[in-house]
Amino acid sequence: MSTPQEVLHIGDRDVIVTNPAKVFFPATGHTKLDLVRYYLAVADGALTGVRGRPMAMKRFVNGADGDFFFQKRAPESRPPWLETVELSFPSGRTADEVVLRDAAGLAWVVNLGCIDLNPHPVRADDLDHPDELRVDLDPVPGVPWSQIRDVALVVRESLAALGLVGWPKTSGSRGIHVNVRIERRWTFPEVRRAALALARDVERRAPTLATSKWWKEERHGVFIDYNQNARDRTVASAYSVRPTPDARVSMPLRWGELPDVRAEDFTLATVPGLIAARGDAGAEIDAAVGSLEALLELSMRDEGEGLGDAPWPPNYRKQAGEPPRVMPSRQRRPTADYDTPGAEAARQKARAALERRMERDAAGTTRPTPTGRRRSTIPVIEIARAARKDDALAGLERWRTRWPAASAALEPADVLVDAMRGRSTTWTRIRVNLTHVTAADRPPQEPLDPDYDPRSEWAADAR
Repeated sequence: MSTPQEVLHIGDRDVIVTNPAKVFFPATGHTKLDLVRYYLAVADGALTGVRGRPMAMKRFVNGADGDFFFQKRAPESRPPWLETVELSFPSGRTADEVVLRDAAGLAWVVNLGCIDLNPHPVRADDLDHPDELRVDLDPVPGVPWSQIRDVALVVRESLAALGLVGWPKTSGSRGIHVNVRIERRWTFPEVRRAALALARDVERRAPTLATSKWWKEERHGVFIDYNQNARDRTVASAYSVRPTPDARVSMPLRWGELPDVRAEDFTLATVPGLIAARGDAGAEIDAAVGSLEALLELSMRDEGEGLGDAPWPPNYRKQAGEPPRVMPSRQRRPTADYDTPGAEAARQKARAALERRMERDAAGTTRPTPTGRRRSTIPVIEIARAARKDDALAGLERWRTRWPAASAALEPADVLVDAMRGRSTTWTRIRVNLTHVTAADRPPQEPLDPDYDPRSEWAADAR
């Protein structure tokens, strides 16, 4: 039996949608074709965020409730009119990534299962100089939506003081993004450095609401994720549908709307009508290009006062001036010991050995051990590892039931939910910081529940 398909005529191009009736959002009943038609309806706004940019494809081939995987390399079987560009990554590898220019390109990637769009902050004609600084406001568990909105307004205040214009949007998940168009004069490390200075400035302006601390065990309130500006990092762009049960959308906003906005108001079903009624709040973003000079001057002042670099993502080489690449609860040596040539050689060796070990031992019986074996200054235990976040959270609820006194003493920031990178998908780890639990009520490290083995992805590839 042939695969059901529908041919869409988009401009002067034809795009085939396979399995158009396949349900992508079971809770709402929206199909793959509904998703494609949504992106065509909002194409002008969506293309403002992705046009001319290389894009990592995050593919949900079985819909929002299914597993996903990241595909950086453009498929070999692609239409001749689809553009690609070769990107280099921190690992040293390269890939030809998709570059969208028109509505037909949008429809083509959505047909592959791309529910949301994840472009890089550079244009295809200059891959070394970003034209967008990205402010990602990521709340720790338990932070109310009103606090995230308040922090976004502080971001606006900070940007204005530095001569920059921010363009807010809901993330479509739990947070808010503020994008800033910038001149293409600065490298990725410089843009990240500017983003770190901005995060610290917002933290100074609202110390009880926001944090720039990288390690989850040190965070509170709303984390300003400066590392989203490192090379190879992507975020969902404007008008992206997110893989949530209600098909929520990352919606551009006007600053005057922010104090009263509700993220759940923006969905695949509602956004096309909202744009028709009130226009595209982000339509003029490309006309508001600013300079990073004032932010970089602020960074220099911070450095002069002893605020150096902050931790980078784990898949990057340790940078000059970066603090130890280790959680504070696990630091067992003096800081200087982490900056020696020998320490860097050990890190390089560990990174190289990780993938070899995963592939060699995928079928073995040795399992990664929980964090409880380590002696630490901060009492952190690991609760769950799961391929799906919902399964890990269910394990956390079972732990709370077993240890009600400890659970009641936890603050929102004490529950550390980490999206961990696997071979081609992410998995979820949950840890708990027991600092606020009295010693008598602190549970021991137990066997993980559930106890997902991330090396199973390597095992599947080996079969």
